[in-house]
Amino acid sequence: MTIPFPELAAIRLGTGLSPRLAPPPDPAAVLADAAAAAARPPHVTTADAQTAHREFSRLSRARNEAAKAAGDGKVPEAEAQAFKDYRKSLFQVSEGFLTLRLAQCAAAPVGFGERLVQFWADHFTVRPSGPGLHPMAVAFVEEAIRPNITGRFGDMLKAAATHPAMLSFLDQNRSIGPRSPAAVRSRQPLGLNENLAREILELHSVGVGADYTQEDVRSLAKLLTGLNYEPGEERRFFPARVEPGPDVVLGRSYGGTRPPQLDHILEALDDLAIRPETARHLASKIATHFVSDTPEPGLVDALAAEWTAGGGDLSRVYAVLIDHPALARQFREKIRQPFDFIAAALRALDADPARLAGLGPKARRRVFLGPLDRMGQPWLAASGPDGWPEAAGAWIRPQLLAERIDWVMNIPQQLTEPLPDPRTFLQAALGDTAGAGLVQAVPRAESIREGVGLVLASAEFNRR
Repeated sequence: MTIPFPELAAIRLGTGLSPRLAPPPDPAAVLADAAAAAARPPHVTTADAQTAHREFSRLSRARNEAAKAAGDGKVPEAEAQAFKDYRKSLFQVSEGFLTLRLAQCAAAPVGFGERLVQFWADHFTVRPSGPGLHPMAVAFVEEAIRPNITGRFGDMLKAAATHPAMLSFLDQNRSIGPRSPAAVRSRQPLGLNENLAREILELHSVGVGADYTQEDVRSLAKLLTGLNYEPGEERRFFPARVEPGPDVVLGRSYGGTRPPQLDHILEALDDLAIRPETARHLASKIATHFVSDTPEPGLVDALAAEWTAGGGDLSRVYAVLIDHPALARQFREKIRQPFDFIAAALRALDADPARLAGLGPKARRRVFLGPLDRMGQPWLAASGPDGWPEAAGAWIRPQLLAERIDWVMNIPQQLTEPLPDPRTFLQAALGDTAGAGLVQAVPRAESIREGVGLVLASAEFNRR
């Protein structure tokens, strides 16, 4: 099957075909979509999230102090209700962000930029460790990831690794130089936590297969001491926590001056971003996500070469991806993950973005949050720092597929009124890429609901 570039790009690189939005005519339109997504102002800022975290901490203390003052250990109704209401509002920030993200995917000119936001947010996975950090997880995507999707990878790596959401998720506040002034003054033994250093090397940059040692991990952990997030502090670097002396990471020495400087950490991250191992690791990951679970070696080679030539300039890497023949040769070798599946369905249904973004808490739990959970991809809750799996086998299992079928048979009519004619919808959702069997089956559906569901449940729609 020869697939025209517009349909190929919309399905493989974007958030799918739309009956209203024309597919991208050329690679320049795909790259322009990414630039527009990067320029979108943040929905929640890090400053907003920190203010919310402080207020949550204040209400938590007030509740505990009121219970103590009561003498019987019971929290007075006023303090209990204030805490409960605010806690609920914080969950609603992250839940509302899901509907906003889906609305953005449905309304974007192409959706490549929104796909990149999703990809890089997964690469730098964070998970809120408590209600107070739910807005911070949103701010992480909006301020550390989104503005950097088309820039240099080093800028994204620095923004992500030093963001409060990442520092909290990987327990960086527990990492204090054993010989630092803060440790010397402390009456309790303090030491390193290697979580952040290990994930920066294993996941975020050079990759688990690179030629680094445990000593490199430990040296990077020592260099990273000083990074910390406290809700009541505007700064994220605390020199008194830094382990004294220089630290050698992958053969290069950093730091060692007094007073310690955040710039020493940023320099190391910049160097990691352009190492050949990082280029290879990220080239393979991009190819695997956008093209195939087993991408052609030539594609990975081309992406890695451009990464190195451009010093980690991501737009240059994307240009190679968009124009590579493997995009067509390996068509439909990727399964749409649940978020991508729902986003593409909303786009094909031409669901109103304003209506999606305006859904109330109960509605969004019914149509999005609950289904995503049952499809195996709970929102902002990846099981580990390595994010969601890419392999099709992780998503194509009987129970998970049953949940997709249940969604396509019951949810579209709640979001789009009236449902489109299935024959028209088949063309809108799949263009000329539908198989002969599906083309024959859709007009024979017993109802509009079943016809639309048949398209959305098809192998053609669930793969890209």
